[in-house]
Amino acid sequence: MGRHPRSNDATWERTVSEPNGGTFDVVILGGGSGGYAAALRAAQLDLSVALIEKAELGGTCLHRGCIPTKALLHAAEIADQTRESEQFGIKADLVGIDMAGVNSYKDGVVSRLYKGLQGLVGSAKVTFVAGEGKLVAPNTVEANGQRYTGRNIILATGSYSRSLPGLEVDGERVIASEHALKLDRVPSSAIVLGGGVIGVEFASVWKSFGVDVTIIEALPRLVAAEDAESSKALERAFRKRGIAFKTGKPFEKVERTDSGVKVTIAGGETVEAELLLVAVGRGPTTANLGYEEQGVKMDRGFVLTDERLRTSVPNVFAVGDIVPGLQLAHRGFQQGIFVAEEIAGLNPAMIDESGIPRVTYSDPELASVGLTEAKAKEQYGADKVTTYNYNLGGNGKSQILKTQGFVKLVRVEDGPVVGVHMVGARVGELIGEAQLIYNWEAYPAEVAQLVHAHPSQSEALGEAHLALAGKPLHAHA
Repeated sequence: MGRHPRSNDATWERTVSEPNGGTFDVVILGGGSGGYAAALRAAQLDLSVALIEKAELGGTCLHRGCIPTKALLHAAEIADQTRESEQFGIKADLVGIDMAGVNSYKDGVVSRLYKGLQGLVGSAKVTFVAGEGKLVAPNTVEANGQRYTGRNIILATGSYSRSLPGLEVDGERVIASEHALKLDRVPSSAIVLGGGVIGVEFASVWKSFGVDVTIIEALPRLVAAEDAESSKALERAFRKRGIAFKTGKPFEKVERTDSGVKVTIAGGETVEAELLLVAVGRGPTTANLGYEEQGVKMDRGFVLTDERLRTSVPNVFAVGDIVPGLQLAHRGFQQGIFVAEEIAGLNPAMIDESGIPRVTYSDPELASVGLTEAKAKEQYGADKVTTYNYNLGGNGKSQILKTQGFVKLVRVEDGPVVGVHMVGARVGELIGEAQLIYNWEAYPAEVAQLVHAHPSQSEALGEAHLALAGKPLHAHA
């Protein structure tokens, strides 16, 4: 097939005349979600690919993020089900949490997926380079003393756990998420600094394991990026579960004590615990990688791109957590696929960031896609936005699961549904249909005519759309 036209020919000729590890259509720096997805798709499109990764293929998501965290959350769910089994007529006793066993289960999941991914990349005619890479020319990455030249470069170096100024993470009493995933014991108490997705997920796990947990969040509510009603529902559920949280309380300082840590928050209030988990977000891994030196425009460490993920340097693209926006593995996957297709000349459709589904896997789960009610009113005008909240109390499967929550729809007057927000057990599994509703710009009446299996939680999506279409069934008009 025809190759993508070269740019910077002078640089190209100068680079390939030097000792190098090869010349490729695409050289990718970073083998996480965005990088390996780009590599696999580019290889499918008959492009020659070099993929450079300093640690493990799969990156943060597979080894220190999404996958091990969700394994812990499932173990936590099993603990809760055992503890609460009698309400279902099953007599069982929770003897305790065996962290060695939990970690063995978690690590087994990661290991199997890692081997599968290695097999995928190995069979895809991708040149995999294990080593720390650096952009040394607009079309060249150096790793292990070798230079890999690409007609196109994709920057995909991911993110790291951030901290706050003056807050030192020591990996023992003050820890980040990667340390929390390796704990060999269940702490007696923990403070979680940060009430976003990572913070509330770990708080949920630890509470299920019997830990006394307090969340400290500077913003006015937990998971502040979600719809306000979702935040309120999560806060109600956490209060019921005995998870303490202090919102609107910025962190001031932490001190080590004989038994752990003492955290001071705004107003002089103090909280003590065995551990402090710092979960204040993730920063872009871009320092000392040669990006700025080669002319790549940056902003506070993030790589700036246009809507087609092109950087300020010709034929250099960026994907994943280093690009401003949602830091989600599936966003990285999609961006990696998009860029590979862009390089191959397929002119793929642009990615709508609002159409990327978002899930917080706490108990209860939060799932959403599209605009919050507040953002929809800001974009379309308050008088043009209608919402409907269908309570899961009217859903048979939710009653069986003994879960509480809702499906909330946000729509434009006489227009499509522009936001879906859900709270409750397992609602993350409903987000697939919800993202189709949003991305296909469906009207409530169009979804209302679809048949949802009974009894299932997906019926709640159907019921909410029936109500918005003016024909509620199992809902009060």
